[in-house]
Amino acid sequence: MKQNKTMIINDLLNPSGFSVIAGPCTIESRESLAEIAAALKEIGINILRGGVYKMRTSVHSFRGLGDIALAYLKEVGERYGMVTVSECIDVTKVELMSDYIDVFLIGMRNMQNYPLLEAIGKTNKPVILKRGMSSTYKEWLLAAEYLAETGNHNIVLCERGIRTFEPHTRNTLDLSSVPVLKSKSKYPVIVDPSHSTGHRDYVKSMSWAATAAGANGLLIETHLNPETSLCDAEQAVTIDELKAIVKPIDELRRALSL
Repeated sequence: MKQNKTMIINDLLNPSGFSVIAGPCTIESRESLAEIAAALKEIGINILRGGVYKMRTSVHSFRGLGDIALAYLKEVGERYGMVTVSECIDVTKVELMSDYIDVFLIGMRNMQNYPLLEAIGKTNKPVILKRGMSSTYKEWLLAAEYLAETGNHNIVLCERGIRTFEPHTRNTLDLSSVPVLKSKSKYPVIVDPSHSTGHRDYVKSMSWAATAAGANGLLIETHLNPETSLCDAEQAVTIDELKAIVKPIDELRRALSL
């Protein structure tokens, strides 16, 4: 099992590879997480994301189950042989989380939280660093240097859209970041079409566009029944929708010699 996880992580960190990360925005229960994991595994997804602590714009929104969800994530990940990913929002939780998850996620609000970057970097675990919604490429890469300075070069950059004047989508997905960042750094670049668009109807086309742009992977919010999701229901896709998204990706990458 450990060897299998090492291979999955090596693929994620490969600047020439392609990985799909999927799962719920926020873990709602042990049972629902296990059901989602089983369904993801069946369609070939090996990396499970699940929010434990969530930073929400509204204090009235669901902000996660907290520490207990870490145990759920570890249990389910081990049961299905999946690499687990979760966002860390507080430097005081780094040590605890490092005992339960395989890959840290740093959200856009914390891209420039340098003490948090340094603390996570010192764990030497892989880190997915999301771009801040108003951050330039240079600022994004400088944030990555805070991780690298600790000696941790297991870094994945994640484009998740930037704030512009257009209100129709949640953010504006900047796919030009993929070739630019791949030319300016040695790190793989993945794309989050869920947070960037904010609408499940756009996730498929933006996933394929990201693939064509040369992205090394996708981070897609997935739920068994998105309409009942307690977090970001509008942008979560179903398992069947995810299956339709990932089905042609290998062929697309071959056609474009990626």
